Amino acid sequence: MTKKTKEPKLDFTTDWAYAPAPEDTKHISLKKQYDLFINGEFVKPNSKKYFATYNPATEEKIAEVAEADEKDVDTAVKAARKAFDKWSKISAKERGKYIYRIARLIQERAREFAVIETMDGGKPIRESRDIDVPLAANHFFYYAGWTDKLEYAFPNRTPKPLGVAGQIIPWNFPLLMAAWKIAPALATGNTVVLKPAETTSLTALKLAELIRDSGLPDGVVNIITGAGRTGTAIVKHPDINKIAFTGSTDVGKMIQKAIAGTDKKLTLELGGKAANIIFEDAPIDQAVEGIVNGIFFNQGHVCCAGSRLFVQESVADVVIRKLKDRMETLIVGDPLDKNTDIGAINSKEQLSKINNYLKIGKEEGADIYQSSCSILGKGYFCKPTLFLNASQSHRVVQEEIFGPVLTVQTFRTIEEVIEKANNIPYGLSAGVWTDKGSKIFNLTSKLRAGVVWANTYNKFDPTSPFGGYKESGFGREGGLHGLMPYLKF
Repeated sequence: MTKKTKEPKLDFTTDWAYAPAPEDTKHISLKKQYDLFINGEFVKPNSKKYFATYNPATEEKIAEVAEADEKDVDTAVKAARKAFDKWSKISAKERGKYIYRIARLIQERAREFAVIETMDGGKPIRESRDIDVPLAANHFFYYAGWTDKLEYAFPNRTPKPLGVAGQIIPWNFPLLMAAWKIAPALATGNTVVLKPAETTSLTALKLAELIRDSGLPDGVVNIITGAGRTGTAIVKHPDINKIAFTGSTDVGKMIQKAIAGTDKKLTLELGGKAANIIFEDAPIDQAVEGIVNGIFFNQGHVCCAGSRLFVQESVADVVIRKLKDRMETLIVGDPLDKNTDIGAINSKEQLSKINNYLKIGKEEGADIYQSSCSILGKGYFCKPTLFLNASQSHRVVQEEIFGPVLTVQTFRTIEEVIEKANNIPYGLSAGVWTDKGSKIFNLTSKLRAGVVWANTYNKFDPTSPFGGYKESGFGREGGLHGLMPYLKF
C-alpha cells in the first residue's frame, strides 16, 4: 500500500509560506506581512495598521499588508522629491540601463509573479503567465529604449521631466498597470509614488523587492499600500506634480475636482462599455472566439471588455447558437489550474455587484442565459452570462458591470449600429468584425472610442497608445503618446 502524500499548503506560522500550484511553484515565496516600500527599503507604517489580502478562489488569507496614512504618504513624496534631483540629472543612457534591468528581472522571476498574481487576483494562471507578466516586462523594455531618444521623439522641443508622479492603479491588472505607470515615468526622468489596489497589492510589493534588487537609486520608486484614504492623500499632496489614475469613473471625477485649481498634470483611464460589432460578412467562427475573449478574459474584469455585442440580424441566430455552444466548453474553476478559462471574481463585494446586475437585467425584461457549468462551493465565482433581447435603455447595457456578463443586441444597417454603439457615456474601446477593409475604416472613423480592434480583440502592445474619450477618461498610456503626460516642454 502506497502512502498518500499531502499537497503542500500555505503555512503562516513562519515568516515565509510556499504557494502550491499544479506547475512547479514550490519556490514561490510570500511573506506573512508586508511593509511600505519607501526610499529603497521596507518600513513599518506610521499607523502600525495592517489589512488582510485574500485569495478570492479560496477565501483564505494570503498575507497582511501595511496601511499607509497621510504621514507615510508625505514621507514617500519627500523621498521621491529628494531622489528626483539625482535621477533627473543622470544620463539618459544610464536611466535606460536601470529600466532594462528591471525588465530582465521580471522575466527571470516570471513564474513567481504569475502565481502570485493569480492567487491574489483570481485570474487564470494561463493569463497571468502568458499575457500579464510578459507584457509588463515588455513595457519596461520598450520605455528603456526611449530614455535617450526624447529629443528625437519631440523634435524642436526641449522635453523635461515634471518631478514626482503620484500613481494609483486598479485591481484587475495589478502588475501590468504598475508597469504601464512606472516605466514611462522613469524613462522621462520622473520619480514615483505608486499605490496599488488594496485587494491586489502583492505583485506590486514583489515588484518593490525586485526594484530594490535592481540597484535603482533609493527613492526613485516608492510603493505604498492602503485604501481610499491613502489614495486621497497622494492626490492632495502639494508636492506631487502629476497624477495618473486607472479605476472607476466616479473616483476619476472626484480626483479631477480635487486637483482643480492646481498645476498638477492629470491622466485618467476610467470605465468602459465597449461595443463588439459582428457584421454578416465576418468570419463567424473567428468572431465568436473574439466575443469570448472580449468579455470572458480575466472574468470580464477589463475596462475595455467587449461587454455590448451587436450582431447583424441576418447572422444573429447562428452567432448566438455558436456562442452558446462555445460558452459550454468554458471551464470555470481553480485559477491555478492551467485548464481553467474563467477564474474567481476578485472580491466578495465585486461578486455582489455582478449578482445585483444579473437581478436588474432580469427585472428589466432581458432574457438571461448562463452556461451549465458547475461553480465551486468556496470562493467567488460567476457563470459566464448572456442577456439576450437587450435594449439601449436597459441599465445592463448602459452601466459597467465589470464581470463575465454580455448584453446582446441586433442591428440591420451600419448607421444604426454606429448610433447605438456611440449612445453610451463611455468611449474607451470597440471591436469590428468584417471581411471588408472599407467597412473597417468607415467605422473606425465614426466610433467614438480610443481603441478600435478589427477582427481581433484585447490585443495590447507597448508601442500602441491606450486611452478613452467621454467618461472613459483622457490622456494616453503606451507608445510614444505615453511619454507626453510625464513631460513639460
